[in-house]
Amino acid sequence: MILLTNDDGIRAPGLRALYESIKEVDEVCVVAPETEMSAVGHAITLSDPLRVKEIMKNGGFFGYAVSGTPADCVKIALKAILRKKPDMVLSGINQGANVGTNVIYSGTVSAATEGTILGIPSIAISLDSFVDTDFSAAAAFAKRLVSQIRKRAFPKGTLLNVNVPSVPADQIQGVEIVPQGKSRVVETFDKRVDPRQHTYYWQAGEMVIMEEDEGTDCWALRHKKISITPIHFDLTDYGNMDLIRGWEIGA
Repeated sequence: MILLTNDDGIRAPGLRALYESIKEVDEVCVVAPETEMSAVGHAITLSDPLRVKEIMKNGGFFGYAVSGTPADCVKIALKAILRKKPDMVLSGINQGANVGTNVIYSGTVSAATEGTILGIPSIAISLDSFVDTDFSAAAAFAKRLVSQIRKRAFPKGTLLNVNVPSVPADQIQGVEIVPQGKSRVVETFDKRVDPRQHTYYWQAGEMVIMEEDEGTDCWALRHKKISITPIHFDLTDYGNMDLIRGWEIGA
């Protein structure tokens, strides 16, 4: 059985496309946020109760909507909702790529990270478009990837961050296993005034490509290739531990 979740909310078309594709090869269970939870990172809910609703679609049961974050959804699915531990966690299909430093903010990636922390092979999958709602190529690739993973040893403590270019399937130029790039969103803040003359700001921004070198997640997408990046939740910079030990910072 495969647990499906996302950060765009349980009614998102990307989740529906993933559901329709994966149910052809395995039993699925959907546990996803009741509302959109994009860019919440790995936040979890501690000060409020989590409410769970059963969601029906086309006259049948579709999944569980949770009043929490993507990480909450994975936690509560494993600890309270599911009767058995899932074989895999799939998070997506996200509207918009999760590449470069975006992976730090991404609720999609964080849901897969939570699955990894809990010892389950996990994948985050995103489509490189905020406007295109044709998730067919991404959904088909997710199904193929699931079938491959079942035949192989999945690395422990690692999740896969998958990004699919927003082009027809016959225009995809291959698959690249690549590191996370350094590209990031450069924020802007639109200053506005409400009817009561109170100032507020609406955050915006766009992805700025910080590197042009071959072989990163951003590079792969720009060349119409699917990017797969293995990610570990251990954030330790082992290469600089000895350097820091050499500082005179003893108690």
